[in-house]
Amino acid sequence: MRYYLIAGEASGDIHGANLMRSILDSEPGAEFRFWGGDRMAEVGGEPVKHYRETAYMGFLEVIRNLPSILKNLKQCKADIRTFDPDAIILIDYPGFNIRIAQWIQREKLRARVIYYISPQVWAWKSGRAYLLRKIVDRMLVILPFEKAFYADYDFQVDYVGHPLLDHLESIEYPVPLVTKYNLPDKPVIALLPGSRRQEIISHLAVMTAVVPEFPEYQFVIGAVSTVPSEIYNLAGRFPNVHVITDDTNLILKAASAALVASGTATLETALMGIPQVVCYRGGKINYFLAKRLIKVKYISLVNLILDRPLVKELIQEDLEVKALIQSLAFVLSDEGSQHLIAGYKELRQRLGERGASPRAAEIIRNILQ
Repeated sequence: MRYYLIAGEASGDIHGANLMRSILDSEPGAEFRFWGGDRMAEVGGEPVKHYRETAYMGFLEVIRNLPSILKNLKQCKADIRTFDPDAIILIDYPGFNIRIAQWIQREKLRARVIYYISPQVWAWKSGRAYLLRKIVDRMLVILPFEKAFYADYDFQVDYVGHPLLDHLESIEYPVPLVTKYNLPDKPVIALLPGSRRQEIISHLAVMTAVVPEFPEYQFVIGAVSTVPSEIYNLAGRFPNVHVITDDTNLILKAASAALVASGTATLETALMGIPQVVCYRGGKINYFLAKRLIKVKYISLVNLILDRPLVKELIQEDLEVKALIQSLAFVLSDEGSQHLIAGYKELRQRLGERGASPRAAEIIRNILQ
């Protein structure tokens, strides 16, 4: 079978790669062509475009880059026609992928459309659930509350579990962080400011401002190679702040606590059992628009899945240095860390068993057969 996958950011690249491996386990001759990243490229197949060229964050950035987005859509449609896949697997990335699914339906192409990792329509524009029901052949969801959400729209979807459970289980740590990077023998606080240029700039200034208040710790920034390294230069003001690129899991493995930008990283941090404070600060106009459109009570996946405020969320004007110092001090305390670890156990129970990628691969195989 021929598979065309579209992932538009780092987490989609990870989950796309694991799904590709699971497809190959039962179908060694499967052919892949994809929009994704380095993880998917490691599995094999033909890459079309890297997600670093397609990831745009916020309403204003999308508007500014609209010509590039339209060009990418045109290129993707032409490439799908040429490749003529049996299945098109859309991985989150809704602004782009929903348009591709609509086009496939309109053009009546033969490929089956599988949406793996649902767009967060439960957060805003929930009416898109009706649209998705019409334009995709199968929806595979990874958050436990999504199945009930789609049922309200008469859309029967498959809950396959969260692929992070498998991803984290597969990682090996042969060398400790301090040994691998020749760091001081001091406890670590992880700083995860995000994966996109704008959010990193916005979050790093306030995250690094807490450093002088915790002299007994060293701070390690989880950098990503998909943004220019000079973005992290702000950390150079402090001798006990280190920047390490593309090794987030090893950083978390060593951490006593973490300051985490909202997103998949909040769930990853929780599943690794690390006490955390969730941070988010966006552009004023983007935040103004988002606040009026987004309907969920929380921004972190941890709180959304538990449906209660387990981890502290400091959002927009609440993300200021004094509040961040207080919140970090609490999660580093015995009381704070024990409270979070107990909640993390409940979180893991709600996510269910490992095996999301093999389950997804089996469903896709059955659809095509």
